[in-house]
This record gives sequence, structure tokens and C-alpha cells, in this order.
Amino acid sequence: MSEERAPRLHVPEPELRPGDDPDFSHVEIPRAGAVRRPDPGENPEEMRDLAFSIIRVLNRNGEAVGPWAGSLSDQEMLEGLRHMMTLRAYDARMMTAQRQGKTSFYMQHLGEEAISCSFQKALRKGDMNFPTYRQAGLLIASGYPLVKMMCQVYSNEGDPVRGRQLPVFYSSREHGFFSISGNLATQFVQAVGWAMAAAIKGEHKLSAAWIGDGSTAESDFHGALVFASTYKPPVILNIVNNQWAISTFQGIARGGAGTFAARGHGFGLPALRVDGNDYLAVHAAAQWAVERARRDLGPTLIEYVTYRAAGHSTSDDPAAYRPKEEGNAWPLGDPILRLKTHLIGKGLWSEERHVQAEAEVMDMVIAAQKEAEAIGTLHSGKRPSPRDMFEDVYAEMPPHLVRQRHEVGY
Repeated sequence: MSEERAPRLHVPEPELRPGDDPDFSHVEIPRAGAVRRPDPGENPEEMRDLAFSIIRVLNRNGEAVGPWAGSLSDQEMLEGLRHMMTLRAYDARMMTAQRQGKTSFYMQHLGEEAISCSFQKALRKGDMNFPTYRQAGLLIASGYPLVKMMCQVYSNEGDPVRGRQLPVFYSSREHGFFSISGNLATQFVQAVGWAMAAAIKGEHKLSAAWIGDGSTAESDFHGALVFASTYKPPVILNIVNNQWAISTFQGIARGGAGTFAARGHGFGLPALRVDGNDYLAVHAAAQWAVERARRDLGPTLIEYVTYRAAGHSTSDDPAAYRPKEEGNAWPLGDPILRLKTHLIGKGLWSEERHVQAEAEVMDMVIAAQKEAEAIGTLHSGKRPSPRDMFEDVYAEMPPHLVRQRHEVGY
């Protein structure tokens, strides 16, 4: 009989800390094109292997290879490159604006642009995203005005949500972008419920839930998977695994599971694991999951393997908890450079054209910024009226809110 031992708390620790040399040798990356593409109607039990590999389309030479290639036309890829470039330029300007005191807070998408920009192109009008604060690419790829996005960041008179949300907490029903909740994981139960309602009403619509690796440890994540597996509504459950939940590495939330995608197996859901820095792979996986939903075959869980190259937000200093050069060492590369290389290889793009496009995009973003700042910023210009805080709470304002509004002079 083995010797009995006193129990101890096992706390996972990241392998590297500030001052260490970045090392991603433990990340198993399959060859591009090596992962099979099953029919969307395949039984989830028969495709468990897809939760433990990584679907990749672009190889190291920028070539699109394998069964997941070919989901986008040349023009769609060119548009996708511009969307990612726009998001990166927008981030750069808003980060600077925050440092200048023009807004209180900002969160950028550096290194993750392909996920939201590409996924959106697999959807159609009427579908609904339930995003977190790092999916602004969904709006950019759907044509949402940059000026409106900036006005929301500045909380000025042009802010569509009238200063009642944190900066970067956008909202647009018309563009299929549900109001963001800062209490993460709520997106999963909300998206599943929305999809269930769409199914009850017989609408040809689907929803997409978004969550980070850290928030998969929340109870809402598991509750949503129970309802998704039971009622099989048309929903796509997206996990953006960018390796870090603020300052906590992904091993804390993942626990003993081999991958986040594998969590779907316990609920009988098909699960994919995708190269989140490969615009073509993201679109192919999204299109596959969308086809399942539109054929009434139920939900799909997708894990996007990526890396949060910058800090969690303007309030975060990543140098305090990870090696300084870790972002540069990430083996899946930069999503913009990878798509750019592919387009150059196809003769659709060039280094010269890319430099020109960068300048054009930045000019467009700066022009939008000037227009937004002419309305107002955090400390100057026109702001929403305090009266607005009483609006949009009830369909008809009850007496107690009317009374409170009068008490503050409105």
C-alpha cells in the first residue's frame, strides 16, 4: 500500500517570467494543409482529432495549401488585408490618443486582427455577434463607420451609446454587434439564448459567441455549453486563446484539459482548433461552422490559437509578468504579414503597393480621428447630456425615473 501524503495545492506556473528567453518549443504546430477537412455533417465523435491539432492554410512560403484552402476569392483576400491594416492603424491612433489624455482607456488587437476581421466575412446580415472588447474587427469588416467608433472611445456627443459604456464597448444592432459586457463569459449564454430564440421563431439567422481563454473558467461558459449541446441552436462558440488572461497565463483556465477546444467533447460538440494568425484558416473554419448552423446541424466550438502581442489594456504592463520579447518569438507570426506574403506570391500585391496602402489607410484613420475630435474628447468639446442616462432603460419611462430626471434638472 502506498504511503499516504498530506494534500497540497497544485498551482500551475508559466514556464517563463520576465528576464527569461522566450521559448515556444512546446507549442506543437502541424504542417500547413495537413489537417483534414470533414464534411460539416460528420458526427462529432468521429472528428475528435480536430480539437488537438491546428488547422492551417498558409505555409511558411505564403502558399495556401490543403483541404481548407480556397474559401476566399482574390478580391475578398485583398479586402481582408485592408481590414486588418485599418484595425491596426486605428489601434495605433487610439492608443496615442489615450496617452494624450483624450480618452480614459483603450484596448488594442495587436496580433489578433485576423480572427475578427476574417470571421465576420463568413456571416451575413441578420446574424448576431456577442463580442468581448477585442473584436472591433467585426465592425470594421462589416463597414461600420470609424468616426462612430472613435466617438464612442471619446464618449463625446457623437457617441452612439451616449457615454454609458466604457471606451471600446461598442454596440450596433444593425451591424450584428451586441452590446459588450465587461463581465466576461456572459457572451456565451447570451449568444446561445439568442440562437435558441431564432430557432423557435424559425428565423434563418445564427449567433456567434466570443470569449477569451481566461474566461472559459467562468460558470457561464459551461452553462452555455450545456444548453448548446441539449437544444442544438445555430450558434458558433469562439474561444480566442491569446495565451494570457490579463496577467494570468492560459494554463490556469485550461486546467487538465489538453486544449480549450477539447472542452467541447464533454458536451458532444464538434470542436476545431485553428491558427488564429492565418486569415485564410480562420475564414475556412468559420465558413465550415456557419454551414453546420445553416443546415440545422447545431453548434460548433472553435479555439483560435494566437498571441496577445501587446498589453491587456492601457492599464496593463506586460513586462511585469512575461518576457519582453515573447511576442516577437510567437511562432505563428504576424497575420498581416502572412496574408501580404500570400498576395504577393499570387501576383496580386507588391511591397510598393503595401507601403502605399499603409499610407492610404493611415490617412483615412487620421481624417476620421480629426472629425471625431472636432465633436469632442474626454476633456473638451461636446458631450452627451446627463439626461441620456435615463433613456433606453424602459420602453416607457416609469414615474420614479421621471422624478429622478427632474431632480437633476432635466
